Amino acid sequence: MPSPSPADDSRILTEADVRVLPFFPLPDAVLIPGALLPLHVFEPRYREMAHHVLAGDRLLAVARLRPGFELDYQGRPPVYEVCGVGEVVDDTRRSDGRYDIVLKGLARVRIADELPPLQTYRTMRAELLGDQARGEPATAQAWQMQLALLWQKLGPQLPPKLRDLRAFLGNRTEPGVIADRIGAAILADPDDRQRLLEELDPAERLALLAQHIQELLGALTGGRTLDLN
Repeated sequence: MPSPSPADDSRILTEADVRVLPFFPLPDAVLIPGALLPLHVFEPRYREMAHHVLAGDRLLAVARLRPGFELDYQGRPPVYEVCGVGEVVDDTRRSDGRYDIVLKGLARVRIADELPPLQTYRTMRAELLGDQARGEPATAQAWQMQLALLWQKLGPQLPPKLRDLRAFLGNRTEPGVIADRIGAAILADPDDRQRLLEELDPAERLALLAQHIQELLGALTGGRTLDLN
């Protein structure tokens, strides 16, 4: 199962923070705001990246590689334009130069331009993406209520720390934050996580999660074992 969201005491990013931003292109990693993402950094170019990040503002984006990246992995293969940016909240440098880091997702960004290769790792100029509600607030509230009802049915199949939705969400009531926290906890498939990341309307994110939970419940009633891994 993906790492659930921690208590939210995130720093607030500004456009200046993402004007020049290193990014880590990975095949199946999608960093959702609020989630924790552990990473093992071993390639020389990304060791250089980790050293730069830790010596600076500790901000790093994770961009998911598009299919077919294997043909140009050592170069600059295409990535999805919408990615997550996070802060390194834990780090360990091993004796052989490798790094173990943990990123905490802070925000969505869109790659505006990939910057020239002045170093071995890749960097971008990004733009911050905030929530953009397309409907009435009541729509998001209705989906929150629907999710809460579905969660009660799913609860017995979840790890103990996730069963109490109210406790898991803490005191956060914003639809976008709620969607991201739930999505980070229950979405394992990279395509599902990327879709959630790219959706800027909180109500639509909540609707996607409600559909996903209904499918999980359907798997249970069909006699199949629930798999959140």
